[in-house]
Parts: sequence; structure tokens; C-alpha cells
Amino acid sequence: MEDEDCPDLVPIDAGGAEETEPGPSGMIPVTIITGYLGAGKTTLLNYILTEQHHKRIAVILNEFGEGSALEKSLAISQGGELYEEWLELRNGCLCCSVKDNGVKAIENLMQRKGKFDYILLETTGLADPGAVASMFWVDSELGSDIYLDGIVSVVDAKHGLQHLTEEKPEGLVNEASRQVALADLIIINKTDLVSREELNKVRTSVRSINGLVKILETQRSRVDLSSVLDLHAFDSLSGISLQKKLEHVRTTHAHLDKGILTVTFEVPGNIKEENLNLFIQNLLWEKNVKDKTGCTMDVIRLKGLVSIQGKSHQVIVQGVHELYDLEETAVAWQEDEKRTNRLVLIGRNLDKETIKDVFIATVREKQGNS
Repeated sequence: MEDEDCPDLVPIDAGGAEETEPGPSGMIPVTIITGYLGAGKTTLLNYILTEQHHKRIAVILNEFGEGSALEKSLAISQGGELYEEWLELRNGCLCCSVKDNGVKAIENLMQRKGKFDYILLETTGLADPGAVASMFWVDSELGSDIYLDGIVSVVDAKHGLQHLTEEKPEGLVNEASRQVALADLIIINKTDLVSREELNKVRTSVRSINGLVKILETQRSRVDLSSVLDLHAFDSLSGISLQKKLEHVRTTHAHLDKGILTVTFEVPGNIKEENLNLFIQNLLWEKNVKDKTGCTMDVIRLKGLVSIQGKSHQVIVQGVHELYDLEETAVAWQEDEKRTNRLVLIGRNLDKETIKDVFIATVREKQGNS
């Protein structure tokens, strides 16, 4: 991995920064940046921190990251206590390094509200981004000021295939595959270091794990920032774009036995919200839905648009590990439109026909009793 030049840093003026209005919703989007060591995560963050993009971005770096010159320039801990240092860059961005999982840093950031438009939160090379994403759903104090915009995963074109296909001991999930499974955007980086054939293999492997994800291909992590920010992957604003995405998602086949894959199905009609909750809870919480061999289906990411009885608008379904949420979108069902429920699940041991049958049985049986 190449060393990076440390960006020019200037001290923060604690009291002199002008207050500016936050975004239209009054809430600040948080993007989680994940990826294996050496994939180019830090190069991406360096690029964002130094590029003249006229956006005020706060980047929170994790101490267990890739150890670039940028991270080495930050004081991380003193005497084992949590310690943070804020660095304001010449292009208006803020940079911070933290020892904990980022919650404390974000709380401190909120006190500086108005100094930034976006927060980027870097996770460690082996971290499960789902655990980080979950904290935005369960921490109500944070929820009032910020929202999770999306998860971006950087994949190394040269070594990514090796990471994605590495077989783990029984019961363990391949970390690189999990990061791809949870991502809303994949950046395949260092494409100049591989042949077209090798790049196609990486792309195919990524797509086999996550059939829903958008893929960008880059060199030296240089991307158009508008492709990384404002993903709206977890809120109802994604309703229209999600509808288009779901129409093109296909069920995939895992590259490995017990590998992660994408399953999608569609069932017409209206469903009761309580029945949908029952189906999701059986799948995510009770884990009593099994494949044909008796293995428990392990859902890492769940996404969908459904038609709930009594609601005039499409409802978006989001799930990460055991957490899930239902939210009405701005997309109304038309009077002559065929109402339908389309779900996409990403995980292990997923069997499309079994899941679809369980979904239909849960909805129909309960409706028959009501």
C-alpha cells in the first residue's frame, strides 16, 4: 500500500466559525465507509478531505484503520483514556480520530452543528458495518440529529477476489463478503492493476453476493463525490429509485458452499402490517426459517417495497441483522396499479422458494383467521 502525503492542517478556531444552516431536513447524513485493509479506504478519505468540493465534511477515523500518514498525524489515546483530536482542513472539512465506536465523536460533532454538511465514519478493516449501522437505529439521542445515509465498501481489484472467496471455519462468515453484503455502494479500486478478465471476476463475485448494490470502478479511489454522498439508502426518499432497482434484481448463486447470496421474490396483493412483522421477526429474531437441508437462514440485509392494507403509499422495508424498520414512502399507489410486495434478502443458506412459501403462508394463514 502506497504512503499518502498528509493534507495541510490548520488548527480549529473554537469560537470563530460561522454558523450555517444545516440541510433542508435539519438532519445530517452519515455515510459508513468500510473495506478490507489495503483496499484504498484511507486513500478515498484523503481524497475527500483534500479535494476542493465546496462541501463541509466531517471524517471520523478509527484507530484500528490502515495507518496512513493522515492517521499517524492524529493523537488517538493518552493513558488508555478516550482521547480525540479535531483537525480542520483548508477545504473546510473536519477530521477526527476516536478510540471508541464513533458514538461519542458524533455527539461531539453535533455540538459543532453548522460547521459541516456530511459525516463519514470509517470502520476498521475487519469490522462488521452492520453493527455500526445499528447504532443509528437504537440511539434515539443521535437519531434526532443525524440519519444513516448508506454503507460504502471499498474492494481491492487485485486482492479482493482472494478475500471474498476465502473459506472460513464452519459457522463463521467471511468478513469481506459480509461487508459487500451490507453495502449500498461498492467501489472496486485499483482497476489499473488487473486485467479486464480479472476485473470481470471480481465484479461477478461482488454481484453474486449483493444483487442490489451499485458498483463503481476506480483507480486510486478517485470518485465523483455525488456518487458517494446522498445515497438515501435507509430512508423513504429512496422509494422511487429503490422501486427501479428492485425491478432489475435477480436471485444469485453463491460462489462458495455456504457463501452469501441474494434472493428476491415478488408476491401480489395487500398484506397486513402485523403479518409482515410476524414474517420478518420469524426470519430475523426467532431464526426459525430453515432451508431444505435444515440449516437456519441467516439474513444479513433485507430490503423491499410492500403494499400494506390501509396505506395509500408504498412502504419501504429495511433490515440489518436483527434490526428492521418499516417506513411509508412518498410514492403513492395508483388506482389502476397492481399492488405487489417485492423483497430482496442477502445472506447465507437462503432458499428462494422456501422463503417465498413461508411469506405467503404467514400472510394468508393469518388473514384467513382474522
